[in-house]
Amino acid sequence: MRTRLIKTDGLVQQVLEDGFETDNAPLVLLIHGFPELGVSWRAQVQALGEAGYHAVAPDMRGYGGTDKPDGLDAYSILNLVGDMVDLVRALGETRCVVIGHDWGAPVAWHCALLRPDVFRGVAGLSVPFQPRRCKGPPTTAMAAITKRAGLGDLYIVRFQAPDAHRALEADTATTLRKLFHAYDGATPADRRSTGFMPEGAALLDTIPDDATLPPWMSRDHFQEYVQAFSAGGFDAPLNWYRALDLNWSLTAFLQDRKIDRPALFVVGQDDPVRHYAGTAEAELTTWVPNLTRSVVLQGAGHWIQQERADEVNALLLEFLVGLPLGV
Repeated sequence: MRTRLIKTDGLVQQVLEDGFETDNAPLVLLIHGFPELGVSWRAQVQALGEAGYHAVAPDMRGYGGTDKPDGLDAYSILNLVGDMVDLVRALGETRCVVIGHDWGAPVAWHCALLRPDVFRGVAGLSVPFQPRRCKGPPTTAMAAITKRAGLGDLYIVRFQAPDAHRALEADTATTLRKLFHAYDGATPADRRSTGFMPEGAALLDTIPDDATLPPWMSRDHFQEYVQAFSAGGFDAPLNWYRALDLNWSLTAFLQDRKIDRPALFVVGQDDPVRHYAGTAEAELTTWVPNLTRSVVLQGAGHWIQQERADEVNALLLEFLVGLPLGV
């Protein structure tokens, strides 16, 4: 494996890659989420590279060693999909398979939705495809639904505040330790986060102070995240969340459109995301009719490509092998 910088249209992206020395190796992009980095895919990059694929995991816009443009408008879903199209071209390819986890999953789904000519297959981990069908800005709908149900605030709504990143930056190591702990499958259910917060409580306040690192997270690996987020901060990553209403306003042309590419979905049985994305998961075949498999990993939490690396690698390779190159 190697890490390098790649200049795309208006952006410098840092990527982790393997399989680059294999002639005609099919390209696979792996898109991370929050609060992750390209190195979150290290096990998959290595496994896919060894299997004959050119596996590339970028630090996404606003993260790690990749550029961090200023302003909310720079983080729309159109920007994020465009970054991946540009990266495919910069790598000298015209087609690839795209795989995303957490926030990377919506980006991957939209890559297949917007540019099926480039992305011949798509896999989403942890977050199902959520079609554009609400009649107004999604954060308004989220806030109304959770308050009506007496659940408090969903963290996504809280992240809309212009200064929401400051609480996360007060102690970067503690923030990351708590977030990885609260969404991990090995964490007892009564210590996992649901994503909902009582009025007046901050997200980090809902996670025990004695939160420990997940069993799969080595100290050295944890320090990779601490160093990256200490240097880059959380403002740009939270702009992905703050752009949700902007995304809704930009994508009226996608209303009711379905993904026609072959697809795979994998989720951990105990992933807290299922508390608020369960309906989309249940309806996935309606919007992704060529879904080849939907797999629930028993006892797994949110960070499945790291929690269950071997199982996820096997599922991804099975999906990739089954994809005809001409699709």
